[in-house]
Amino acid sequence: MPRLFFGLELPSEIKDRLLKIRSAVPGAKWQSAEQLHITLLFLGTVSQENLDALAGSARDIKSEPFLLDVAGVGCFGQPQRPKNLWAGVQPEAPVAALNKRLGARMEKFGFCAESRVFRPHITLARFKRQAGSVEPLLVEYGDSGFGQFQVTEFVLFESNPGPAGSVYSVIDRFPLPNDG
Repeated sequence: MPRLFFGLELPSEIKDRLLKIRSAVPGAKWQSAEQLHITLLFLGTVSQENLDALAGSARDIKSEPFLLDVAGVGCFGQPQRPKNLWAGVQPEAPVAALNKRLGARMEKFGFCAESRVFRPHITLARFKRQAGSVEPLLVEYGDSGFGQFQVTEFVLFESNPGPAGSVYSVIDRFPLPNDG
């Protein structure tokens, strides 16, 4: 059964700017250009029978296009021992609203929303237990702007493990605005 999630794709010029943040940080597993995205809602494994129904339900979501700024760098965990290094997006409200709408739709199929607060971000690196400090990166890039883009669709991704990390494939696209 495929592992699926809803997300937003990023323009290549923003990906190129984000990739320049890479540096030698112990324990960092940097994301490739193909792995950079904004997760809207992780579903996990989905049966083939449910796939069409999920896509049909997502297609009925009403939302207008919106502009996103990719700006700032932060981390989950302590900067001296991070779990994840990420780039932020602003405004968060339209992304959070799309997350909420998707979550409500997917609950009908037995998918539960995460208990933690949704915080839209772009994962740049994940860290192993022996993580080095990202404090210099936070100082250098904490307030940096990486560009803005118009969100005109969201996508359903399949995630497959690979030797260099997960490989994401687009299963379906859902244009905005969507008047149902």
